Amino acid sequence: MENNIVIRSAIENDHAFIFQLSPRLAEVAELKWHSDQVIRKMQDDYIAQMLAPTTLPQITLIAESNNKSLGFIHARSHRDSISDEACGTIPLLAVTKEAQGLGVGKRLIESAEIWAKELGYRLLHLEVFSNNQNAMGFYKNQGFEAETTHMIKTL
Repeated sequence: MENNIVIRSAIENDHAFIFQLSPRLAEVAELKWHSDQVIRKMQDDYIAQMLAPTTLPQITLIAESNNKSLGFIHARSHRDSISDEACGTIPLLAVTKEAQGLGVGKRLIESAEIWAKELGYRLLHLEVFSNNQNAMGFYKNQGFEAETTHMIKTL
């Protein structure tokens, strides 16, 4: 399957597909101190913000095979919290349930890395819900390492 995957820039017609993956992104959070409704709204709002025009460098890519959308990645300019240097960040990456395990996410990550390198960035940053062990393992396999951990306690 990986050889049949095409990565292309997202267009406005892709927005509906991207929003269709919002519930999938929200369900993996498993944050017991927030309701599912709050997490879904946060994810929808985050996607809307991601798709809004900005002057900062950013890219949204779609992975597809045989004209069927399989996943997307969004990358944008970011400031590293340790060094304050300009770098890339991946705020969102999602693939359809059917495409999981077929190399789609890997191809999307590789494309985001190329974009970041073309901008001269030395680092590529991302965040992942700590309860999403599948994603954590995937990102580690792609060469990402934990730098800091954000923790929370309900009172």
